[in-house]
Amino acid sequence: MASAVHSSPISVMGTDNAPERMTSMRPSGLPITLLDVPISPMKTLSFETLPDAHKSASTIVSPTDSVFTASTIVSPTSDLFYVDFQLKDPRNPINYSWLRKWCITLVVCAFNGITSPATPSFAMSMSSMIQDLNCTRFQTTVAYCLYSLGFGIVPLFTSALSEEVGRRPIYLASAFLGAMCNVLAALSKNIQTIMVARVLGGAFASTGAILVGGTIADIWEPEERGLPMAVFSMVSMVTTGLGSIISAWLELDPHLQWRWIQRIQAIVQGAYFLLSLLIMEETRSQIILRRIAKKLCKDSGDDRYRARGDETRPKLGAMIKMSCTRPISTSFYDCYANLCLSRRVSLILTFFPQIWVFFMSDPCPGVFKHIYHFNVGQSGLVFITVIVGSILGLFANFYQDMLYRKYVSQKGPEARLYIACLVALLLPTSIFIYAWTADPRIFWMWPVVGLSIFMFCSFVSYQVVFIYLADCYGPMASSALAGQGLARNLGSFGFPLFSHIMFKKLTYKWANAIFGGIALILIPVPFALFLYGPSLRKRSTMCSQLMQAEEKPTTESRDGEP
Repeated sequence: MASAVHSSPISVMGTDNAPERMTSMRPSGLPITLLDVPISPMKTLSFETLPDAHKSASTIVSPTDSVFTASTIVSPTSDLFYVDFQLKDPRNPINYSWLRKWCITLVVCAFNGITSPATPSFAMSMSSMIQDLNCTRFQTTVAYCLYSLGFGIVPLFTSALSEEVGRRPIYLASAFLGAMCNVLAALSKNIQTIMVARVLGGAFASTGAILVGGTIADIWEPEERGLPMAVFSMVSMVTTGLGSIISAWLELDPHLQWRWIQRIQAIVQGAYFLLSLLIMEETRSQIILRRIAKKLCKDSGDDRYRARGDETRPKLGAMIKMSCTRPISTSFYDCYANLCLSRRVSLILTFFPQIWVFFMSDPCPGVFKHIYHFNVGQSGLVFITVIVGSILGLFANFYQDMLYRKYVSQKGPEARLYIACLVALLLPTSIFIYAWTADPRIFWMWPVVGLSIFMFCSFVSYQVVFIYLADCYGPMASSALAGQGLARNLGSFGFPLFSHIMFKKLTYKWANAIFGGIALILIPVPFALFLYGPSLRKRSTMCSQLMQAEEKPTTESRDGEP
């Protein structure tokens, strides 16, 4: 009889019925109890040692033993045993301790934190780059935009790759290769090399956007994810503000400027890579089960142990094709969330923050440079508004979570939208404050107040679209979010190419007022979703299927069926 040693019990599922309870004997005389727990269409065989067994191990019986031969036949040719976690199994990421969960959450959020400053810090250094490389402003703007292009397209491929190899290898590879891209940029002798480094850097940085949410979902229960997701969003925005401030003062020093900005980013990412090698864990349960099954096959000499779903898992090429096409089809053909909330937030997060695009195209924020005569370092301090808005948004998220827990039984996913309705009113207000107070006769603090409110709205909107779409789309949420992210990043790629001319022709006041007018038109959207969300979701193919699946158990329980 073969056996394998494990630190905690493990379930092995056979695909045929087994006796309700049966006992066998190990050669040493220690009994093994088999508890049959039905999981349709399979049966779960859970093996637990009796109290007199060794305390440090539990015995796994090989399917080749005679005790299994009459009850676990899958087909005339082979038996398969599916490995799964037991209830409260400490190896299951969802059962990790509170401290361990937060350590993992902060580590993966840190990845997004070290990559977020790449865009604003590059914009801050464009002036010295133009002088040093003897290139044009349009060329540096193209290099600036290429980061968003890589950031938006590559996740369509890497999301499927993480299903095959796990999350940890993707994090580590992205951190290392991202650091190498910063090294390449720092050593560049021409703008073309920087363009290559930027598009590759955006591709590797996109890991933070596509995997952090999945990692949080791996280890936190749905009702617990509000705060971790808020921390994820806050880390991203706060580091964007801090990176901009630091980069502005580096640009001001003639001995540092753009090359040292890239070098510092490479050093930080390299340090993160080394730290991640030591402390980052794999959190995808399917990968963990697959490794356990392989170890069982090796220890027992039997190759019929499998992780649940491995037999029906599509090939990597098919998964990549699906991950590339499903977000696009979700965006264009499943119109509910994308045309309503997601598209609205895509506009907020893609086009409205491009009020700052002219700032990014100059060595410092344009309004404060040309109207208030700030230098580079002083203009960089304006990015404190990002930090202030993020902190206010975090507190707003606490209040939104309280409202969600109170009203979710009545409103469903729409209970996530209370704060979104407030943001719909504040967003155009903040843009008009910024647009119409940017005047040399008006104290410079008033545009800063408008920007702070705007950043609060952006933070809350970013938060709402992630959690609300996850609630509406369930297992298909990654596709809905990927489609929304693709639209956002393509907009970020294209808009800066002509924004310089737009602000020059229309002036700061009226160019920004256009965005305020768009935000004004979009005010009814979250209110419509809040009031008519359930009926709108029924018109969505994916959302309606999820709603039917949720209602089915309730209907069955009313009929008295299991």
